[in-house]
Amino acid sequence: MSDIRHHIPEPLLLAYASGNLPHAYAVVVAAHISVCDTCRAVSEGHATVGGQVIEATSREPISSALRSRVLDMLDNPDPLPSTPQAKGIYPAPVAELFPGQMPNWKSLGMGVKQSILSQNRSGSVRLLYIPGGRAMPHHGHNGLELTLVLQGAFRDETGRFARGDVELGLPDLNHTPVAEEGPACICLAATDAKLKFNSLIPRLLQPFLKI
Repeated sequence: MSDIRHHIPEPLLLAYASGNLPHAYAVVVAAHISVCDTCRAVSEGHATVGGQVIEATSREPISSALRSRVLDMLDNPDPLPSTPQAKGIYPAPVAELFPGQMPNWKSLGMGVKQSILSQNRSGSVRLLYIPGGRAMPHHGHNGLELTLVLQGAFRDETGRFARGDVELGLPDLNHTPVAEEGPACICLAATDAKLKFNSLIPRLLQPFLKI
């Protein structure tokens, strides 16, 4: 997509290419580079340099037993897993995380829905469905949040984010995302800490909504 204006910062692309990015963020980065030629080229460049570094490092000899096991695996390979496929607006890295053709949506109230794709101590990744014209509660961040727009668009204090765009939510960001009128805004969001809601009701509901 050539009209993407908000990209993944290069340090995160480097961490992704080197395999050092936590799973939740890696899902967002993988989904973004599947639709963004610019960030995909940067990520592939980092991966190429990493491969060259590995090739240039000194090699340690392996035991004859390990060599035999490797050759046995090559002679009797396991069946290759099927290649993940995109499902509608959901890129393959996202679609492979939910069964069937559609996510398992749970209502958050006022027409807003979410589908938690993965959640553990290191972070969570979820889909958010926000009806056109609907505003999310004003909130801040206790950690890093990456939000990728998959459909529609939203605006907040920092600008406009449409399909393919990524917003970087750092601890100093306090904002009120508002979905644009028209089709629902569907986003993929990854966090490593709970959000900081400024209103009482969202704070009371936070343990049940797992945000």
